[in-house]
Amino acid sequence: MKIKLQYLYLLAFVLIVIAVAEFIGIQSIQVGSVKISLLPLVFAILITMLLGLSIFRKGFMKKVYSKENVGFSSKYLIFIMLPLMARYGADVAPRIEDILKVGWVFIIQEIGNLGTILLGLPIAILLGLRREAIGATLGLGREGELAYISEKYTLDSDEGRGVLSLYIIGTLFGTLFFSILAPIMLAAGFSIEALAMSSGVGSASMMTGSSSALVAHSPEMTETINGYAAASQLLTSFLGTYTMVFLAVPLQRFMYKLMVRGDKK
Repeated sequence: MKIKLQYLYLLAFVLIVIAVAEFIGIQSIQVGSVKISLLPLVFAILITMLLGLSIFRKGFMKKVYSKENVGFSSKYLIFIMLPLMARYGADVAPRIEDILKVGWVFIIQEIGNLGTILLGLPIAILLGLRREAIGATLGLGREGELAYISEKYTLDSDEGRGVLSLYIIGTLFGTLFFSILAPIMLAAGFSIEALAMSSGVGSASMMTGSSSALVAHSPEMTETINGYAAASQLLTSFLGTYTMVFLAVPLQRFMYKLMVRGDKK
């Protein structure tokens, strides 16, 4: 099979960024009593964001950030996540007894997925969004929401543009946000088990950023943190679909009709 040259450019660029990010390693910033750990994943995101600016997209970088490469990367992102999903299962197994003891907590936390609607939808409408708000606030805009909006409205619709925008923003800034938020919440007195459990929000990159920051803070609890985070992530990916369809969607429709009068679309 003939591989297009621009894909090779992309692969070479990815390997270079990974090498640079790993060379930088985990860097810690002390802000008062809070220790924030910046992970290689965060540096990789920041590097690719910076080099993606139009001022740098010249010559080799223009080929790397070509429209075809961007489309290719988005389309096949799921295949990169598959080995990570397999690792989740491996992380859950050693801690399965402890996880089962608090299993009901994992289920209740799924109600938290409704927060994007209860908090996000009113703000989105106040900012002037209409049908775009439906796609942008259904959830965190990850694969589940992307698939639902795509099937129901298509990605060329206003709703589709809303969920795609959130998907891109979450990919760019979500990991950085969770990497910083987790140690701040830990310093505020929250249990490390609770924070590990809340790391599984349905996004592999966000979960990795959050749990890795917790591991950097408490390496002696690596197994517990990874086990709780992975279990939460798996449960969110599974139950989150049903929460979205049977709870989030009806709630969002009710709130949208209540706040936006006269929109019959």
